[in-house]
Amino acid sequence: MENDQQAAFELIGLHKEFGEYAAVRHCHLTVGAGSFYGLVGPNGAGKTTALSIAVGLLRPDEGQARVFGVDVWAEPERAKQLMGVLPDGLAMPEQLTGRELLTYLGRLRGLDKETVGARVDELLTVLELNGDVERTLVIDYSTGMRKKIGLATALLHGPRLLVLDEPFEAVDPVSAAMIKRILKRFVASGGSVLLSSHVMPLVEQLCDTVAVMDRGQVVAEGPVERVRGGKTLEETFVELVGRDAVNGEEGLSWLSR
Repeated sequence: MENDQQAAFELIGLHKEFGEYAAVRHCHLTVGAGSFYGLVGPNGAGKTTALSIAVGLLRPDEGQARVFGVDVWAEPERAKQLMGVLPDGLAMPEQLTGRELLTYLGRLRGLDKETVGARVDELLTVLELNGDVERTLVIDYSTGMRKKIGLATALLHGPRLLVLDEPFEAVDPVSAAMIKRILKRFVASGGSVLLSSHVMPLVEQLCDTVAVMDRGQVVAEGPVERVRGGKTLEETFVELVGRDAVNGEEGLSWLSR
């Protein structure tokens, strides 16, 4: 069994280029065990590319990603047993109901029939996807329902780390509150979460640690209070990466009255 003091997740010198464009530039990042860690950055900062590499969806040009010391690319099966993943824009079989989808994925994970059945019952109940909703195909799910069933697929096998890319995007307040409660409970019970988001107040509310990513690199990292330095996280974020924010105050004279 891995040492609980070991980092839950590490990016070590991660680098990825697409043609002449470097999406991730020798990036380093460490998520402590038991941490609720927020990753923020502007569009195009490299967050989704870095996370895709980290969970084994995209191969890096250089560097390593480790989950509790296990190299994601050297030992992918072992690493993926330790983490649950909710990618942004998750694709899933849409001609299945939520119960059918979770049962199918649970069996693919190697869980026995009884374990899968019990876990699916509990997940559908907690996420309020049971009852009449059980007869609804995933293709007919709302955005909030898709996020919830996606979170269920990430939790199903009992991971130690959750990697979530924009889990609250386009989610209604009621579903968002439910997801927050589940994630807080997961961390309180000893799990670790790496969450990517554009919503600064959300990161301040949920996370104990934050990294700001810009142009493929981490430009600030540490406890939320220390990184924001007495300001709001949004103010600090704009100072760090908002190179062109002032441009919004110029031009567009035709809108003035």
